[in-house]
Amino acid sequence: MSHFLTSFDARSAAVRVRFGPGVRHQLADEITHLGCRRALILSTPPQADGAMEMAADLKGMAAGVFTRAAMHTPVAVTEEAMEHARSVDADCLVALGGGSTTGLGKAIAYRTDLPQIVIPTTYAGSEATWILGQTENGEKTTVTDPKIQPEVILYDAELVRTLPVDMTVTSALNAMAHAVEALYAENRNPMSTMLAIEGLRAFAAAMPRVIENPEDLDARGETLYGAWLCGTVLGQVGMALHHKLCHTLGGSFDLPHAETHAVVLPHALAYNSIAVPDLLAPVTGIFGGSNPGRALFDFARSMGAPLALRDLGLKRDDVAKAAELATRKPYWNPQPVTRPAIDELLLAAWAGDPPAA
Repeated sequence: MSHFLTSFDARSAAVRVRFGPGVRHQLADEITHLGCRRALILSTPPQADGAMEMAADLKGMAAGVFTRAAMHTPVAVTEEAMEHARSVDADCLVALGGGSTTGLGKAIAYRTDLPQIVIPTTYAGSEATWILGQTENGEKTTVTDPKIQPEVILYDAELVRTLPVDMTVTSALNAMAHAVEALYAENRNPMSTMLAIEGLRAFAAAMPRVIENPEDLDARGETLYGAWLCGTVLGQVGMALHHKLCHTLGGSFDLPHAETHAVVLPHALAYNSIAVPDLLAPVTGIFGGSNPGRALFDFARSMGAPLALRDLGLKRDDVAKAAELATRKPYWNPQPVTRPAIDELLLAAWAGDPPAA
């Protein structure tokens, strides 16, 4: 059965994207280019020193620093940051960090329409989308709006050169999950498929080199290229079962974001390969083997990625609750989502077993 689409819709956001070692030092020019002069620098607590250093480099163009960005973008933190932005009269936002900091910047922009500059220090890819995931009352929800899309992205390989190898691996698999689900997305199009395949190829080629030498700037630059491609494809199409499972596990059980994606991805991929083996053929073409889920599982294992949800803190007794939450309002998915099947999938992911063939 052919899955070629003879008619389709595609989106392309007007985003200024720059790559290059040291490009972060041109931040002042980018703020001026936006017509702004008072930037609020955002970060997580561990990256506070980097945010303070960036603010010092900007001299009078830094209105202030807010260093309390948190995983899963809690609404309470967003409200605190918005109050800080108002108090310092910020006219733009600079997010230095990974998905947590980017999410905070996007959450503020969604509510205020302040322009954003994102300087990623991981491969999360959310900087390339107009999608915001935020958590309130123990539940993670998503919203899309043009105001959420950052205006500028600066990809500086020097900033990921010191990213610890374990974080490098899980962040890369988090990014790759966007590309994998794009291959079978309900609203996929030729552009999204091209972006997804190229993003997966970039990570497959660069990650072994990064593992061998984490300070290889060329390899790090290639992984940032992969992150941009995978993030851009996330803004093109809708996600399916994998992301529903990860949103459930992260929002309701407070599991770490990237690590959860790393564990769940091979299992969700194997589950959906039953319905669309032809659409997932590029995965085995890039990573080898004959089963897409097992190919990603073996790749993740070879990179030293976490393989079991129990190692991330999920209790055995919570597996059934997670399955119930994930199947209550399922995302569109190529393979029908049933409670028994998701119970089985999550149990295998909890135990760290290889995905079913």
